Amino acid sequence: MKKKTLFITPPFTQLNTPYPATAYLKGFLNTLGRESYQADLGIDVILELFCAKGLKRLFTQLDESDAELTENSYRIFSLRDEYIATIDPVIRFLKNSNPTLAHSICDRSYLPEASRFQQLEDMDWAFGTMGIHDKARHLATLYLEDLGDLIQEAVDPHFGFSRYAERLGRSATQFDEMEAALEMPDTLLSDILLTILERKIQQYKPDLVCITVPFPGNLYGGFKCGQYLKKHYPAIKVVMGGGFANTELRTLREPRVFNYIDFVCLDDGEAPLLSLLEYLDGTREIEKLKRVYSRVEGQVIYHNGALEKDIAQRDTGTPDYSDLPLHDYLSVIEIVNPMHRLWSDGRWNKLTLAHGCYWGKCSFCDISLDYIRRYEPMTAALLCDRIEEIIEQTGQNGFHFVDEAAPPALLRDLALEIIRRKLTVVWWTNIRFEKNFTYDLCLLLKASGCIAISGGLEVASDRLLERMKKGVTVAQVARVADAFTQAGIMVHAYLMYGFPTQTAQETIDALEMVRQLFEQGVVQSGFWHRFAMTAHSPVGLHPEAFDVMRVGPDMGKFAYNDLEHEDPTGANHDLYSEGLRKSLFNYMHGVCLDFPLSKWFDFKVPSPSISPRYIEKSIRDTSEESTRPNALAIWMGSEPELSIFEEKRGKKIIEVAELIFFNKKKEWAVEASVDVAEWLVEVIPQLRITESPTYALDQLKNDFSRANLGDFERFTASKTWEDLRGGGLLIV
Repeated sequence: MKKKTLFITPPFTQLNTPYPATAYLKGFLNTLGRESYQADLGIDVILELFCAKGLKRLFTQLDESDAELTENSYRIFSLRDEYIATIDPVIRFLKNSNPTLAHSICDRSYLPEASRFQQLEDMDWAFGTMGIHDKARHLATLYLEDLGDLIQEAVDPHFGFSRYAERLGRSATQFDEMEAALEMPDTLLSDILLTILERKIQQYKPDLVCITVPFPGNLYGGFKCGQYLKKHYPAIKVVMGGGFANTELRTLREPRVFNYIDFVCLDDGEAPLLSLLEYLDGTREIEKLKRVYSRVEGQVIYHNGALEKDIAQRDTGTPDYSDLPLHDYLSVIEIVNPMHRLWSDGRWNKLTLAHGCYWGKCSFCDISLDYIRRYEPMTAALLCDRIEEIIEQTGQNGFHFVDEAAPPALLRDLALEIIRRKLTVVWWTNIRFEKNFTYDLCLLLKASGCIAISGGLEVASDRLLERMKKGVTVAQVARVADAFTQAGIMVHAYLMYGFPTQTAQETIDALEMVRQLFEQGVVQSGFWHRFAMTAHSPVGLHPEAFDVMRVGPDMGKFAYNDLEHEDPTGANHDLYSEGLRKSLFNYMHGVCLDFPLSKWFDFKVPSPSISPRYIEKSIRDTSEESTRPNALAIWMGSEPELSIFEEKRGKKIIEVAELIFFNKKKEWAVEASVDVAEWLVEVIPQLRITESPTYALDQLKNDFSRANLGDFERFTASKTWEDLRGGGLLIV
């Protein structure tokens, strides 16, 4: 008899949208005809706690305890009746089912306020660009965060809205601290979690429970679920997998882990899960499992004897979001950062365009691991099939393509297929700032529904970018960011400081590059990350090649990934974190761009050594621009209407043609010679995105020559060509 599977995401990941791992695996099991269910325990716990009944329980527990509260927490406790009265309407508002409450929230007389609202005094100017609903969501988010502060202080120190007991999972080479936490009495949060888990078990009656742990902030909740299942349902087998296991548990040797779960899977979950299901069905030996840890006679054993390859991306099925409460997620605005807002606001269907990274060389990245190393793209047609299925399934057309870096060629083909099928899709993704992202390609992506991209500028230093094998230069990033911005697509830059050997001068120069990018308006959002050495990256594997020294931690029996290091030739990187953060916050809001960089730091820093017009000149530099011979010629506009009239030029009367076009906003015209205009009337319909194959630029050139219209290069320098390019003729 085939086993029933329940996939769960333990607390907490995101409030606004489900983490996609369980939907991916459920979609895969659908292709096999196997019965499965899924639950996002994170949103379930949040909704059970943040309601009138949940807050009454919270405040009653506080009232009965003898815990000493800080002044801020005591204020919240004293206003408990106000919180209980307002919580249900606020949650409905954040679910987008009670929009008129925005007016009451914004007048600042409805919500009780504690310390989180104090920052509004400094941020009030930022709300001038926010609509009333956005401002209300931000205020409602602060209201929830006030309650979160109370919970963390007085009820459960592990609480966080997007993480739970994250510290226990971060750099945990030994299992002792996690085990001690798991054996402590239940808190209000863990009690709610386990009550909901019990409901799911009763509802679905699974034989196998698969726990996805994407981040350290899910690990404790995952083990807590496993602990409950092992105690109350020993016949149910428990599997743990996900991003945390893939990076942190590759050297697992700790037997105590298996007091709480039965198996740990590594890398892509489809093939290991299938092998486990067959093992539990009794049709496969344990030695023939694929990338699975278990405990055998007290010892941790790694089973990887399966002969089967991983499941091809095209065969994994369409992610299935059924069972998840898609209309119950909360659209919050935590901070006024454009890209962070996309992460936390709105419901996004997550979809992967290609397995792995097509570049796969960055020295700070875990490129030795399968999820990055093995690149396997899908076809645009199959992706659009899945997009259509997911829209039909969820009723929502927002997509976050969650690739390591979305390939330009695949994005081009996907955009063409979206437009060809006349799909309404709103999407964003992560890219590399490579030169193939031309202005024309960006216009095509915009037409298909792209609203934002994020990409790694990282250290903003050409020497260090080359050293980390990023494959881009700062000037190239500037040109690509400008192309996206000119096309109306928001650009977010991942920024990094503290890469091995980065000097104080390079840190300040990097900040100057960032300042100029914002000054030129080609980047709208950014975030500085401190470089972290990981065990599976080239820097972690070969630190001596990057002139740094690993200083710990020693490999323990449990998790192993984050590495400590010394950078003897680099700057004291910790000194710069606050100044970099503060300056970027201001640059994102278009202020203080004329401040001397030294003003952001409370210690002496070098003056920038790069030209104050470096980014401006880089954007204007078109010397590297070239058109690929196999580029496609695409017409995005309507078919033309041809008019021919006579025009007197000097003593001569000549015939002139005019092509009339219509777009969504206006009609416009292009003048041309009669023979060229008649040729365009014939060829333009063939350039439109239809079922027929799209024209290559070379094919267009050959057609022009066969029509005896003269030199094509001369035509491409004409006013007619210029007008067509401005009106919707793209070369991609």
